[in-house]
Amino acid sequence: MGQHENDLGSVFRGARSALRLTQKQVGLIVGYSASAISRIESNQMRPDLPTCLALAEALGIPAERVRGAAVPEGPVIATVASGYPPDEEDAVRRRQLLTGALAAGATAIVGEGPAHALSTVDLEDVLFLLPSAAPAPLAELAARTATARRAFTSARYNDLAASLPSLLATAEATRDAAGGRARQQASAVLARSYVLAAELAAKQHSDTAWAAADRALTAARASGMPVPVGEASRVLAITMRRSGRWSSAVHLLTREAGDLDTADPRTAAVRTTLLLTAAYSAATGGDRNGSLGLLDEAEADVERRPGSPDGLFTVEATRAQVDVYRIGALNALGTPDEAVKVAAGLNIDSMPTPERRARAWTDTARMWHALGNSEQTFTALRHVEQEAPQEARRPALRALTSDLLYGPGRPQGLREFAARTGALVS
Repeated sequence: MGQHENDLGSVFRGARSALRLTQKQVGLIVGYSASAISRIESNQMRPDLPTCLALAEALGIPAERVRGAAVPEGPVIATVASGYPPDEEDAVRRRQLLTGALAAGATAIVGEGPAHALSTVDLEDVLFLLPSAAPAPLAELAARTATARRAFTSARYNDLAASLPSLLATAEATRDAAGGRARQQASAVLARSYVLAAELAAKQHSDTAWAAADRALTAARASGMPVPVGEASRVLAITMRRSGRWSSAVHLLTREAGDLDTADPRTAAVRTTLLLTAAYSAATGGDRNGSLGLLDEAEADVERRPGSPDGLFTVEATRAQVDVYRIGALNALGTPDEAVKVAAGLNIDSMPTPERRARAWTDTARMWHALGNSEQTFTALRHVEQEAPQEARRPALRALTSDLLYGPGRPQGLREFAARTGALVS
């Protein structure tokens, strides 16, 4: 990545200091804890490219400075859109945006604001301070887990967060009280509960994703069932990628995919989802050949046997999913122009869940933003909000919305959208 690869943290630290922001305030803007920001600034944690770009947007650092160009000495405070020092009007807007983002972050934590604000549940409490619970019949526990999964796929993250403490505690108690085959089945349900916790933590950029993903994989392996192992491996790999360990993520995913029996339609579909996640992980590390090869392999799998891995899996193994991951990978590789044709042929309305449709519109928004088309970017962002209001309030989406406000030719209605989704407080 050039000169700044070993000292990217000082770039973020310098920009933050110039804006007179604390690590906690920056964390609120981008959805990270203060301790995570500290580790990033001290180069103890290496964030992936999307996270670097979100931090750059929040701190006013030109995107190319985290993509690969050498960083000059001293803080660089410039508009993301132009790469040049901001004029007085842009400086005022930046202060307003930072104030708004901070206020939005604080609102999400204290539980005030609109009903579609992000969850107020402390995920550390969810994982490390579980309530007391009695064992439950397996059928009842599976039904509760399915309900929690529907909350996730419907992008009702508040409902999921509220249900997790009791669900995890009950699943732990049920597993501990069971023996033999029943214990394996309870372990599978427990794994899936922790998968949902890890997916929610990833949405919030919370460090607790590590603990949830690790517990999910431990429980999944105890179940001896390939589908839960695939689910858990996927969320653990996502956590690895987000911490900068993209190559380890790819290795884990491809190893697990290679161990699956593709004669079974369910495990074949699991293999496809693992290949898709591996492809995006490789793209964030700049491995173009590896990423595109994995995408082609996943596409070939889908052509042979499309479908869903299981009723509790949160990703479908379909051609539409392959196309969404291809758009995301091409964005991460810095070639969004190659994704335009893919996006043109993608029927997002046909995708089965609000969370997946919102994900597709998010990747489309990032594509148009990288190409400098603010109108198309805003159109895609409005689709995100229509599909899943809580998705539009995620840190990465708020950062993208804020960046549009800096650029030329701001689309009509953008400021109101920014205020509504927490990127700007009037």
